[in-house]
Amino acid sequence: MSVAKPLPHDAAALHVTGQARYVDDIPTPKGTLHLAFGLAPIAKGTITAMNLAEVRASQGVVAVLAADGLPFDNDVSPSAHDEPLLAKGEVHYLGQPVFLVVATSHRAARIAARKGKVEYAEEEALLTLEAALAADSRFEEGPRIYQKGDASAAISSAAHVIEDSFEIGGQEHFYLEGQAALALPQEDGGMIVNSSTQHPTEIQHKVAEAIGLPMHAVRVETRRMGGGFGGKESQGNALAVACAVAARLTGKACKMRYDRDDDMTITGKRHAFRISYRAGFDAQGRIQGIEFTHLVNCGWAQDLSLPVADRAMLHADNAYAIPAIRIESHRLKTNLQSATAYRGFGGPQGMVGVERVMDHAAHVLGINPVELRVRNYYDAPDAGGTAAASSKGGSAPRPAASPRDISEKLKDNTTPYGMPVTDFELHEMTAQLLESSGYAARRAEIAAWNAKNERLKRGMAFSPVKFGISFTLTHLNQAGALVHVYQDGSIHLNHGGTEMGQGLFQKVAQVAAARFGVDQARVKITATDTAKVPNTSATAASSGSDLNGMAVKAACDTIRDRMAAHLAQVHQQPISAVAFEGDKVRIGSEEISFEAAAMLCYTGRISLSATGYYKTPSLEWDRIKGAGRPFFYFAYGAAVTEVVVDRLTGENRILRTDILHDAGASLNPALDIGQVEGAYVQGAGWLTTEELVWDDNGRLRTHAPSTYKIPACSDRPDVFNVALYDGQNREDTIYRSKAVGEPPFMLGISAWLALSDAVAACGDAYPHLNAPATAEEIWRALGTQRDGV
Repeated sequence: MSVAKPLPHDAAALHVTGQARYVDDIPTPKGTLHLAFGLAPIAKGTITAMNLAEVRASQGVVAVLAADGLPFDNDVSPSAHDEPLLAKGEVHYLGQPVFLVVATSHRAARIAARKGKVEYAEEEALLTLEAALAADSRFEEGPRIYQKGDASAAISSAAHVIEDSFEIGGQEHFYLEGQAALALPQEDGGMIVNSSTQHPTEIQHKVAEAIGLPMHAVRVETRRMGGGFGGKESQGNALAVACAVAARLTGKACKMRYDRDDDMTITGKRHAFRISYRAGFDAQGRIQGIEFTHLVNCGWAQDLSLPVADRAMLHADNAYAIPAIRIESHRLKTNLQSATAYRGFGGPQGMVGVERVMDHAAHVLGINPVELRVRNYYDAPDAGGTAAASSKGGSAPRPAASPRDISEKLKDNTTPYGMPVTDFELHEMTAQLLESSGYAARRAEIAAWNAKNERLKRGMAFSPVKFGISFTLTHLNQAGALVHVYQDGSIHLNHGGTEMGQGLFQKVAQVAAARFGVDQARVKITATDTAKVPNTSATAASSGSDLNGMAVKAACDTIRDRMAAHLAQVHQQPISAVAFEGDKVRIGSEEISFEAAAMLCYTGRISLSATGYYKTPSLEWDRIKGAGRPFFYFAYGAAVTEVVVDRLTGENRILRTDILHDAGASLNPALDIGQVEGAYVQGAGWLTTEELVWDDNGRLRTHAPSTYKIPACSDRPDVFNVALYDGQNREDTIYRSKAVGEPPFMLGISAWLALSDAVAACGDAYPHLNAPATAEEIWRALGTQRDGV
């Protein structure tokens, strides 16, 4: 079977040789024009005058457009229709596109864009959470509140109460391939758009609106992205729309890509949070109740901020059964870049909040941090199993209990939003990881080291992950596929997911090969194309393999069953006697090649093409009430990280990381381990080095790799042990696999906690680290330890 094999990425050879083609590499027609935006130099104000004569006179310029020159809809928002392509009189952040230049070269367009003379009546900008709160600047009226039980009463009666507030910074996506689009006008007035996007259907929709055509007149194609991480879910809309509008105007192909500075200045980031908490524990470290307040910096436009903030609330429990909890979320509007989707989609911020509570409580109560966490875990399903799969080894599923049985056994094992947790794996995973990482012995060794060393202090921390899998907007949990079997036995497939380096195409090809029982060399996947698979959801929410794998399975099974019925009839055998395996088809006692079987079916006039469709079952979610089942299942993981800190400078390194991650029955262990490794490093980078800095005028100062510190190869742990948990998904997913795109990102929380542990070794006070824990932030916390406060 092709699934579960550690096969290389389908384009691995192209990646390492530089032959993989991205949007900027696509050969363009003669006369292709290039675009650039003229950007606002202020964070808030009104345009009082605009003189673009010098822009139009600049060498190579073909056309210049402002908002009043756009032919149809001036909007690129994925949600609230509040994000104009070009500013309409008002400016909302420094770097907002104000006018569009169309020129004969990329360089000519950029030079001309700097020649615009635009006058503004500048206003006071809202650049901080405090300013937004004072102005009551929000995207929803009042806070959103989810709660379970009476948290305030539970905390008040607890033996131990802790309280604090801390900052969590945003994060730049820093995909290697920047935002890019190419629009090709067609003879009938339609448009073909090549876009580096996670959401081709969103691009199709916004382009159609912008050029006044129905969606069938716009075809969007995406072969691959050089990274996305959520930053290409909605942020590519502006480039694609600009190219299409310019192509309609000029009749020529139009192309646009952001240089790195423009990319970082214009596009949205991960949402920054301030989290305040008050929590009560009993003497044994068991949670009695928690109150969280999330202040969310959403930037100037709504974008995807509401579901991001919702998901942060939905993950405020992480792995812990909290009897009473109240989560209050304020979605604040500021004059910064519009914060957007980022790997984890708010889940990481919610998890950091409760992990900070656990860390703080362990310090105050003097309890081993792992033991305190385990005491508060959700209950595991009992040994008989409550769902489908064994947690160790064998492939045979366990007998499923009825929903009523599950409800009775786990009636108190529910999340703050009322969803029973029936698949909890972390008890066994934690025990395995602590043993394989040598946690206990190393913790004792670190204590001995710290007692002997005055300058360098080591720290170690454990953190778990329980991450919900599904889009919280229920209707997005659907996917389609198109599969052809040709008469020579070769197979061609398309699906609605996009490839951004994560190996989705490889996994889905493995599914197709397995359904036909053929070698994967027979299967070819081509670019994601809205003309082949319509109405696609974004490749996001870790849903790519789950949704598209099942859709491809459905299409392949339809064709295979047609073939089996025909071959059985021709050979006068029952359908049950037909088997597809080993790149052949067995019909009773006879065996023929797959290509011979395909030819027999073709000459027998059997359709060898089919669409497939899948929608995730069992979902029910009311985001206003904060109640229901927003997730099909949970993915789990756990990490132990060891660090060292220089107490004189705050400099630090990650020395070792051990990870055990739950990918269910992995479709491709090699790709999944690669995803876990990359996600951990990216998550650790968010919480340790990646600091976004704006000045008092709202100008992003960390707008290039020279000023924004993403993790480099040298920042990975010196010892990096990653293993996949030996188990299966208890829900009926594609081959019982689990999503692996976002869940391991949160494993990086262990690096932040380990730094806190190292700082704690320098004194008696709790470190109160903010994130990111840069060398400067660690130095500040060390100062607190020195002062004994």
